[in-house]
Amino acid sequence: MGNILFPKNSLLKRNNSNKTQYFMNQIKEIKEKSKSYLSFMIGEELFAAHVGHVNNIIEVPRITEIPDTPDFIKGAIDLRGTVLPVVDVRLKFGMAPIKITPLTCVLVLEINLGGNIISVGALVDNVHEVLEINKGQIQSSPHIRGMQSANKFIEGMVKINEQFLMILNVNKIFDSEHLHKIQDQIISTQKT
Repeated sequence: MGNILFPKNSLLKRNNSNKTQYFMNQIKEIKEKSKSYLSFMIGEELFAAHVGHVNNIIEVPRITEIPDTPDFIKGAIDLRGTVLPVVDVRLKFGMAPIKITPLTCVLVLEINLGGNIISVGALVDNVHEVLEINKGQIQSSPHIRGMQSANKFIEGMVKINEQFLMILNVNKIFDSEHLHKIQDQIISTQKT
């Protein structure tokens, strides 16, 4: 019965690393085709990220500060033995810093940085729901004066129940200079 999953005469029947790659490619293809978005609050505004970028949602653990990083980088956490940088998305968008409440959580996001997939934790005020959104529903977002930093991260907007939901392009939220700096800091912290 196990052979049904694999193409006829496939190397996948014999090689575990090929099986893993095959399934990872299948998962990636499903995620890319998905119309599902995770909605969440940042401040008083409703945002969403494509579920293909959301790896996990966790409660806010103890966050270790990393010296000499931008203000929006809260620090790092241990996620199953991996050091995960955590970003206060409110600060990144030029808003007031997040206040940790029982509803605050960390979205573990997969970011494409120059072809490399890395994980970053994003502090959000709370998570709402998973929504199915067709591309045709997404309107282009207006450029809002005073929110220039957030504007460049917004892919579009959707009106849901009389409220606008802003769809984020998570790959654009974190520029490569900051991510490389975070990675360097984490590596130097691990060595000491």
